[in-house]
Amino acid sequence: MRETRMSDKKNSAGWSRRDVMKAAGAFSAAGAMPMFFSRGAWAENNFANNPGKATSIKLGFNVPQTGAYADEGADELRAFKLAVKHLNGEGDGGLMNTMKPLSLKGNGVLGKKVEYVTGDTQTKSDAARASAKRMIEKDGVIMFSGGSSSGVAIAVQSLAQEMGVVFMAGLTHSNDTTGKDKRRYGFRHFFNAKMTGSALGPVLKKEMGTDRKAYHLTSDYTWGWTQEESIKETTEALGWKTVKTVRTPVGAGDFSQYITPILNSGADTLILNHYGKDMINSLTQSIQFGLKDKQVNGKNFEIIVPLYSRLMAQGAGKNLKGILGTTNWNWALKDKGSQAFVKSFGSEYGFPPSQAAHTCYVQTLLYANACEMAGTFYPPEVIKQLEGFKFDGMGNGATEYRAEDHQCFKDVLVVRGNENPTSQFDLLEIVQEVPRSQVEYDAKIFGGELGPYKV
Repeated sequence: MRETRMSDKKNSAGWSRRDVMKAAGAFSAAGAMPMFFSRGAWAENNFANNPGKATSIKLGFNVPQTGAYADEGADELRAFKLAVKHLNGEGDGGLMNTMKPLSLKGNGVLGKKVEYVTGDTQTKSDAARASAKRMIEKDGVIMFSGGSSSGVAIAVQSLAQEMGVVFMAGLTHSNDTTGKDKRRYGFRHFFNAKMTGSALGPVLKKEMGTDRKAYHLTSDYTWGWTQEESIKETTEALGWKTVKTVRTPVGAGDFSQYITPILNSGADTLILNHYGKDMINSLTQSIQFGLKDKQVNGKNFEIIVPLYSRLMAQGAGKNLKGILGTTNWNWALKDKGSQAFVKSFGSEYGFPPSQAAHTCYVQTLLYANACEMAGTFYPPEVIKQLEGFKFDGMGNGATEYRAEDHQCFKDVLVVRGNENPTSQFDLLEIVQEVPRSQVEYDAKIFGGELGPYKV
């Protein structure tokens, strides 16, 4: 009686659940197990938004279209749209011409055309989670990506784990994203605060010495906290003293109340753990207060912006000149992959891409490529293809998605605000391409658990 109530829905091998159960019993009695059953044939056809026989799939691009990081979100969305065109065989193919190894064919993903929906994270965790949930439940996305805030990334990465939908994390720099808050269903292409500190340390020692007094202004959320922690770890190891650390709200706008106390603090270095418009505003106001013109402790006062982007550089303008920081990628890189992307993005939009655009474009292609390698959209199999995946030809040299924590490892760029820019885009000078070996760390230091593959 129970057998007759079992579903007759067929899986990819043409078997119903009733067929699977019968076969399992037969092969168990014979001491053998068929390959299709050992791979979980039934589970592979019962996952969130399985496209089945549909001719298209849908991806979700959840970016900050409003709020302090909206400029980054706009460029992310441009890159996502370009990636979809290339996946569907339109345009010049971009990084599909340089990526190795490559399983994509330019005919969609597994022969299905790629479509997309968008959402606005508002740079707020609750709004981002609600938007992602809508994409999954109402729009039927099988993967979602995007964002320019680690608070957002961590919130929606948790949702991805709950709902069994892959999340390609976009722009997130907190150590926690692939540390204590890592999840099996989340992957990060961006570097993190620990890697920023490791890349910056030798350059700071060479240019600023080992006797400095640092004052931190820090965005009051997970990214700011972990960047402050990592930069302090680096500078104090050099011999620097930390005078004070002050937390500031995201989107504060006016930072004068936080800058004024620095003047009488005895600090000779200001470290701005700010991003997006917050960095533009806090740096501009620090210059207006005359900090860079001061001499303290017999030294020229210095400002450091640990995490840069070209979009921030454009907003800060001449105030950025000479200031050190790091970036995940830069359009001036000369490798074939970077130049192919710059050409493709520039032809589409008329200006070079930002690191946010590069990150989101690459992650879209990597997810699609993993589906092709797996031969299925079934998330556990796609995830297994991404875990430990090594590739090249997409910018920053040889790259690996480390299996233990889903953190991407590649070369990191130390940059400086260009003293003599030749255009409105030539604002960051590459000081050093720091090899992966200098920024790599043990996956265990931040704790956390990836969690299970949902079936």
